[in-house]
Amino acid sequence: MALNKDSNGYTFGFAIAMVVVVGASLALVSMALKSDIKKNEADKKMMDILASVGVEATRDNASELFEEMVKERILIDAEGNVINEMGGAVDPTNAEDPFNTDVKKDYKSHVSKLVQAYKNDKETLLAEVSQTPVTYPLFRCEKDGGSFYVVPMVGTGLWGPIWGYVALESDMQTVYGASFDHKTETPGLGAEIKEDFFEEQFPGEQIYNNGSYVSIDVVKGTSSPDNKNAVDGITGGTITSNGVDEMIYRTMAIYDNYFKKQRNS
Repeated sequence: MALNKDSNGYTFGFAIAMVVVVGASLALVSMALKSDIKKNEADKKMMDILASVGVEATRDNASELFEEMVKERILIDAEGNVINEMGGAVDPTNAEDPFNTDVKKDYKSHVSKLVQAYKNDKETLLAEVSQTPVTYPLFRCEKDGGSFYVVPMVGTGLWGPIWGYVALESDMQTVYGASFDHKTETPGLGAEIKEDFFEEQFPGEQIYNNGSYVSIDVVKGTSSPDNKNAVDGITGGTITSNGVDEMIYRTMAIYDNYFKKQRNS
């Protein structure tokens, strides 16, 4: 019996068949490109980490420069205890490598809701965050005879996630460099956290004051040149600036536990 191509049954059947074929094709393409996607993500991450210590890398040389300059990849818990340490080449498929810790995913799954719930209570926020099943990667770099510690961080801006890398000098309290980025912040306003004029304020700033951890305030208006614990926020981007401020305070407070152990060892 000949098919009635004008029937509803034929139309629905054809549509279902096309969905299956297209879906299967996309799945096969996705599987085939999975390794390339992981490599591209790893290369971009390496570029961002290196940027925080003033090293410009490209996708072509990122892995080579990263292996040369990043001597240790360290994973710590919220108390500053070392869970794992690795060196050498990065394997993007190795879940044990601290490099592959997904800080953005951990923030979204375990931390972001706490930031919203306790945004006006820093002590409670830190106490709650320390109870989450989150681990923290740290990268020790060597450059021009100096040693630097690169801290990855994630927070929330006005419209979505913000993130960055802050590099500390060997004293573990003086900022050497910083690199920030965002997903959906407003161009000309909050999106300017990734511009040079904002990032270039951080080198030389301190996360300690008289021996106590204080972080770096991102202030509305103009900070005093004598204040080594503050930088200027983005004009018209107050909420995003506040997000950067919160992100740095919360994250550095966790890593401070590790830095204290290192200074006392």
